[in-house]
Amino acid sequence: MIPIRRAIAAIAFALCACSSNGPSEAASPAASLGQSAVHPVSGLPVIDLAVKGKGGPHAFRVELARTAQEQAKGLMFRTEMGPDEGMLFPMEPPRQASFWMRNTVIPLDLVFVGEDHHVLNIAANAVPYDESQLKSDGKVIAVLELNGGRAAELGIAPGDEVTWTLPAAGSSPLGTAAEQG
Repeated sequence: MIPIRRAIAAIAFALCACSSNGPSEAASPAASLGQSAVHPVSGLPVIDLAVKGKGGPHAFRVELARTAQEQAKGLMFRTEMGPDEGMLFPMEPPRQASFWMRNTVIPLDLVFVGEDHHVLNIAANAVPYDESQLKSDGKVIAVLELNGGRAAELGIAPGDEVTWTLPAAGSSPLGTAAEQG
């Protein structure tokens, strides 16, 4: 009887040793973002983005909405987003941007990124479902959506530098400021 118990205990130990990092990490989409290049909810590519300014540097993992269809949907119907997550809407060619919050469930900060890769203006705490136009103060190369209030919490302000690197496939001149240089 004792050899059978030892065998069962050995098998149980082996199975535990081969399991993932545990249920808490496996269940969290945010935990998997750092290892994945695709967002588990939207299926969009996920890239690194950094904002550097007086509030200090801050790193984000953002979904990349490149096509007209992806940009039209944006974060509509999403009920949550991690504190260091967001969505980037590249604008090619650079243009005046105008957004609304139709079918958007969570409050957002819209960070308008100018042609020089610096924050042009921020539409803070955009109200869910509001169809008022939220506009850039000039031509932008991208709009970054963050959780409502996050920009103020981190000290992100007009003039801060925003950098990112687009995926190699279908690359665009709208990558980092160094790539444009």
